[in-house]
Amino acid sequence: MEHPQLQQVTDLADPALDDYLRMTDVRLRSRVEVERGLFMAESYEVISRAIEAGMAPRSFLMNEKWLAKFAPLYEQFPDVPVYAGEESLVAQLTGFNLHRGALASMQRPELPTARELLRTARTVAVIEDIVDHTNVGAMFRSAAALGVDAVLVTPQCADPLYRRSIRVSMGTVFQVPWTRVEAWPAAGVDLLHEAGFDVLAMALTEGAVPLDEVDLGADRKVAFVLGAEGHGLKPATLEAVDQHVVIPMAGGVDSLNVAAASAVVFWQRRSVLSSSDAPAG
Repeated sequence: MEHPQLQQVTDLADPALDDYLRMTDVRLRSRVEVERGLFMAESYEVISRAIEAGMAPRSFLMNEKWLAKFAPLYEQFPDVPVYAGEESLVAQLTGFNLHRGALASMQRPELPTARELLRTARTVAVIEDIVDHTNVGAMFRSAAALGVDAVLVTPQCADPLYRRSIRVSMGTVFQVPWTRVEAWPAAGVDLLHEAGFDVLAMALTEGAVPLDEVDLGADRKVAFVLGAEGHGLKPATLEAVDQHVVIPMAGGVDSLNVAAASAVVFWQRRSVLSSSDAPAG
């Protein structure tokens, strides 16, 4: 307890703890965190990845028994408060037990413009109106692992910086450049076209081209649009894009979970790029 900013949690009504209040209320947190310009990182691995990516912590919260483990993280920020308390008291504040050790309230970064991201990207994922935070996080993890250069998130899509999204992504949401497009689909598709991208919609439509028959070579800048399960992509999106693409299926299965589908699509693009980069035999 030598950290100069260590503060004992004793009064749950302390306004200094408001960042951590009612963590399990998804609707409330989704609104409040954006309004306050913050997001929550949870666990040693995720907090450390956020710090490595240049994110600025506002404060840390943990059970007293985790102080030693997390010291290498919070000791980097001697001016940032560290709130520690008994397990039951911290759980009462947040609404759940901190099984992953600690939370860090982080300053939400200013997002780049879509135009800035597209300037150097060649493979882009567009996440249209996916409201499940788990799927969003899983898609970011696949994007990071499989070479996607940038992710565009539509106005109605779940927040990639919501705690569950970050946790499922294993912090990769901090390493994949992304931003939220202001208008979709018309203005967003137009912007992609202006930047030289072919826009491919993953959709179960008549005439959709099987993924393994699509030209995904290095001479083509590609943006994959993936939509919510159930109703799928918007009709206006399907009209605006350049091509409809489908993953070939077997066993009577017509589709995959959107997070699983994204991994297949990103891998196919990566494998084609890798093959084109390979030296001639």
